[in-house]
Amino acid sequence: MKAKAGSKHQQGQSGPSEGKAVPPRPAKAVSKKRDDHVSTEAGEGVEERVTAKALVKPPDQLKLTKDELKEEFTRILKANNPYAPQNIVRYSFKKRAYKPINYVDQMAIHFSMNGNMILKDSDEGRRQSIKLSTTAEKAPVETSAVTSEEAEIKDEDSTGDTQAAGEEEGEGSGTAEVAEAVEAVEAVEAEEPAPPRVKEQKLANRFNFIESASRTVNRPMQESACQTDPTPRKDFSATPTQWEIYDAYVEELQKIAMSKMKAKPKAQIAETEDKNKGRKLTPLESQSDDLPTFSDTAKVLERMVDQSGFDDIAQDFKYFEDASDEYRDQQGTLLPLWKFQADKTKRLAVTDISWNPKHKDLFAAGYGSYDFTKQGQGMLLVYTMKNPSFPEYIFSSESGIMCLDFHNDYPYLVAVGFYDGNVAIYNLNKATSQRSHKSSPKSGKHTEPVWQVKWQKDDIENNVNFFSISSDGRIVSWTLVKSGLVHTDIIKLSVEGTTTEGPEGLQLQNPGCGTSFDFHKEIDYLFLVGTEEGKIYKCSKFYSRQFLDVFEAHHMPVDSIRWNPYHMKVFISCSSDWTVKIWDHTIKTPMFIYNLNSAVGDVAWSPYSSTVFAAVTTDGKAHVFDLNINKYEALCTQLVVGKKKYKPTCIQFNPVYPVVIIGDERGHVTSLKLSPNLRKMPKERRGQEVKKGPEVEIAKLDKLLNLMREPESKAGK
Repeated sequence: MKAKAGSKHQQGQSGPSEGKAVPPRPAKAVSKKRDDHVSTEAGEGVEERVTAKALVKPPDQLKLTKDELKEEFTRILKANNPYAPQNIVRYSFKKRAYKPINYVDQMAIHFSMNGNMILKDSDEGRRQSIKLSTTAEKAPVETSAVTSEEAEIKDEDSTGDTQAAGEEEGEGSGTAEVAEAVEAVEAVEAEEPAPPRVKEQKLANRFNFIESASRTVNRPMQESACQTDPTPRKDFSATPTQWEIYDAYVEELQKIAMSKMKAKPKAQIAETEDKNKGRKLTPLESQSDDLPTFSDTAKVLERMVDQSGFDDIAQDFKYFEDASDEYRDQQGTLLPLWKFQADKTKRLAVTDISWNPKHKDLFAAGYGSYDFTKQGQGMLLVYTMKNPSFPEYIFSSESGIMCLDFHNDYPYLVAVGFYDGNVAIYNLNKATSQRSHKSSPKSGKHTEPVWQVKWQKDDIENNVNFFSISSDGRIVSWTLVKSGLVHTDIIKLSVEGTTTEGPEGLQLQNPGCGTSFDFHKEIDYLFLVGTEEGKIYKCSKFYSRQFLDVFEAHHMPVDSIRWNPYHMKVFISCSSDWTVKIWDHTIKTPMFIYNLNSAVGDVAWSPYSSTVFAAVTTDGKAHVFDLNINKYEALCTQLVVGKKKYKPTCIQFNPVYPVVIIGDERGHVTSLKLSPNLRKMPKERRGQEVKKGPEVEIAKLDKLLNLMREPESKAGK
């Protein structure tokens, strides 16, 4: 029994099948201590390895203290280009030395690419996605509509068949069965969704234009450029532009009818009405009254279509202002607008330009040739900024046109000078393409080309008259009378110091060559004359053989002379000797001299400021100056004619709009808009009104002239 008990005790301690083996507590404590010891040893080894890695330093590393490590150093990143030159200099005429330029272009372009991709999130991307989705949905909607209609027809047929079958089976079933069938059909129809209704598509207008540009753009918020203000209208079935066109036609027809009624006396009208009773008009009689109206309406429609095609340029002309002028150092730019050209004038040069005094969008351009070996026909074209693609009037001439001028009081009269020495007057009111009056050898025509013509005030008998100057040295006054043009020689120029021996030993002076002239704005008898020798003569209408004064102005021919429109003492001249000079006609020496590094073809004062003028040079550039801002350099020097063999010939400011037009030797007239820096006006001050007008412009130019006279007075003392 004891042996068995002992065996059982041993099995209970070691065997897993009979009871759990619980180890004694002392053994467990020993194992924990052993683990702790092992773990501490492992931790010490890791720390030693980490410290060993942290202590590894490069040999050239600085040993800094904690305070030095905590010190902060700030670095400022700048947008300056390190490769931009910083030592550019420019010669200063004021200080007569080279001075460094303050402004340096720091922009550096690393990559640029023009792409045509559109973002999905942009407005244009959304519009295109909507258009694609709508075009894709149109086809299934139509098919679904057709299938729904077929289904409805089939349902109606099936319901009709079932009702007929029910009636044939017997009427004895009673009204109860019929009611149950109707309720079942209504329940099925209520559960099924109704087919979508397709809107009826309106047929497009069959009268379709070839180009989208021929459609008139309707802009209710902004008025179209060079167009009168539209009258506001309420909701009508037609668009506002259609109503404006209709009203314009009706008003024009009413005006023509009223003018005809006023021209005829009442008795004559009654007689003609009695005679015309029972008589039909012939085709020629019916068309004669409608021809002028039709031509006018055709011009209006052509202008509207043309403005739609050039709408982006018209918007720039009306609203665009170059915002980058704020960041330029008092510099400006010229924005190209329309270019006026015709097929018949490709081989002719634009010799002169003149704005119409009444219609500010209308100007005339004369076409001829400066090369005496290539003389032929000339052209006179009248353009408007409302229709840059085609001229309003076309006149041809046997000889090349060298100069022209609009009459101030009669804006339909144009005086023209030709290369063969003739002068003529064109009347724009007449439909013929020929001149109204022309000189002849009997009436005293010039023997050399006529370089300039100018209208003057009417004479004592209220006859219109104009002056002309030619290379033959004669300055002639032409008066228009009933019989034609009557001439009067005012002055005959001669070259001083040059004489030739005539018959019987007579000493004859060589005639001078006049190139340009201009009349004073207030003193009627006073005018200036420029010559081919470079001299400028101050002349009077009352002295035919004596000059009031002589200016040794230029070394080469004087190409243009202009009186200042505000200051009555100041005039400007330009020459082929590369210079532009500003004068006071009471002083023999010029007040300002500008060297433009090329022959100057023409110069013009601006109509809005007494200190702004522009010039064109034979290297294809236009220069705009403002003496009030910079007395030494141009505010804008810009290339306007790309090809070197074609040179700009003339320039003119528009009297109202901030636009200049430039003609060149290839027959093109380019219009350009002045940026805000080129037409600065006086700034408004708080509590003070800005003074504007001729008095302010005269005072502004007087101040500049006084500053230029001070060094001379000091030198004299």
